[in-house]
Amino acid sequence: MTEYEGKKAINVSQSGVYSCRGRSDTGRLTYKSDYAIIKDTLPITAILTIQPNWTQIYMGETFTVICEIPGGEGTYWSYDWRPERFTTYYTTNERTFYNVGWEDNGNYQCRGNKGLSLTEWSNVIPVTISFKLHPVLTVSPSWLSPGASVTLSCEIEYPSEGWSYYWYKAIPNMDIKEEPYKYELLPDGSETAQTLYIITGQTHTAAYVCRAQRGRNYYYTYYSKPKFVWSADLYSAASLTVGPVEQRLGFDFVRLTCTGNSTWWRVRKFPENSVPYCSDVWNLGESVCTLYTVISYSDDGVYWCESMSKQFSNAVNITLQDFYSGPLMVIPDDPVKKGTFVSLSCNLRIKKIFPFVAFYHNNKLIQNDSREELNFLAVSKSDEGSYKCQYSGKESPSRWMSVKCE
Repeated sequence: MTEYEGKKAINVSQSGVYSCRGRSDTGRLTYKSDYAIIKDTLPITAILTIQPNWTQIYMGETFTVICEIPGGEGTYWSYDWRPERFTTYYTTNERTFYNVGWEDNGNYQCRGNKGLSLTEWSNVIPVTISFKLHPVLTVSPSWLSPGASVTLSCEIEYPSEGWSYYWYKAIPNMDIKEEPYKYELLPDGSETAQTLYIITGQTHTAAYVCRAQRGRNYYYTYYSKPKFVWSADLYSAASLTVGPVEQRLGFDFVRLTCTGNSTWWRVRKFPENSVPYCSDVWNLGESVCTLYTVISYSDDGVYWCESMSKQFSNAVNITLQDFYSGPLMVIPDDPVKKGTFVSLSCNLRIKKIFPFVAFYHNNKLIQNDSREELNFLAVSKSDEGSYKCQYSGKESPSRWMSVKCE
């Protein structure tokens, strides 16, 4: 023990365990203080590595950090770790983190600890945990042609970093409110090393899905969104037919009808930005979906039918704008009564400031000016027949007006 009379603080240059106590003028001693451990810092820098050494780590994965002491072989070391929220005293040079989440983000470091000696802190390895991964599936071609094969491609970040791939066929799910599809593994579609999967002999509309896996603890990505290959060929077991353009209450509409060998059907659409109301339910027997052309251009897309018995129909590419880009000839749906006032109109969705409107009765011009109405003060039986109009050069479909007598 060394006495430093009158000094409250001293400088030390050697490692060791230190304490202090005081002595009064009368020679009375205080109790000893707590011990302070002073350690030497060795001229050695620890080396930190991470396994697997991937560019990106995702939520749910596992990684291990390893601390190496150059020249420290054969010596018993304990280890300190950063970030500070981890246990700083550890007796092995490896730490494994399972099922990682946000709390595992941080800058990782280590150092060796031996008796009263410490190494320098190691290099820093930043670890950033990202959301669970969504792969992206692409198909080519998207429309089938006779004899053509279909190539599936599963795209993922950093594809060379230990991934294997799984390939599935999407099957209509009975509980459409939960998930529209369930997945069945394709032949030889498990743990493939390639990002491509080729399908031969596909003749009908079908949907496919992929996901990826890596690591010794079998981390799986999410499933990709289903991607479709469409066939326009009619299929006796499942078919979609598009009816003619009809009018009701001045609005154009078309009917899509599903028929085939199944009892239950639903109509589906791509893209899904505006799903027809009838796609949310299974319909018993012949399923009919009505698309009103006055709703939105977002109803444009590819339509097909699916059945509970896992069948997909032919696909039809529908552009509703084609149905109502021209004017509408608005006529009462029910027969009009002879001698009453009747007004017909020629409507265009995008109005002209100075329109030129022509009305035809049985293909004969009967009015040609800027008026958008054709009025009958007292309609007669001779006014019955086929009517159409032209609105600034655009012609409407023909409509029939019936006149009934008293």
